[in-house]
Amino acid sequence: MAESVNEEKIVKSEDEWLQELPEDVFNIVRKKGTERAFTGKYEKFYEPGEYHCRCCGALLFHSDTKYDSGSGWPSFYDANMSNIEEKTDVSWMMQRTEIICRQCDAHLGHVFEDGPQPTGLRYCVNSASLSFKDKE
Repeated sequence: MAESVNEEKIVKSEDEWLQELPEDVFNIVRKKGTERAFTGKYEKFYEPGEYHCRCCGALLFHSDTKYDSGSGWPSFYDANMSNIEEKTDVSWMMQRTEIICRQCDAHLGHVFEDGPQPTGLRYCVNSASLSFKDKE
């Protein structure tokens, strides 16, 4: 899955993002917050299509890699790594791997090594960081 939106980084000020995003979404994607488990729009959503970055439209995940992890957040076992960057996150007195949008630096969630095969990965993503496009 190597599809990219563009090669240039999208850079906006905090005020510009605040004007474009609802406050709850801003707190998740720009301030590295999270939505409460089992409350996100896409947590129990399984329509065919693509999941894109809410902030910039970069393709992140395909619906055929989405599964019910029981974690309370949308989970995927594979990702479009040309649009996702991984960073070490040591917040909350633990070490995790944060995933962010490579195009605009939006916080998406975290990736864990407890997912199903074939990858063994679980991309645990906030619904607020995603937009969905139906399969055409």
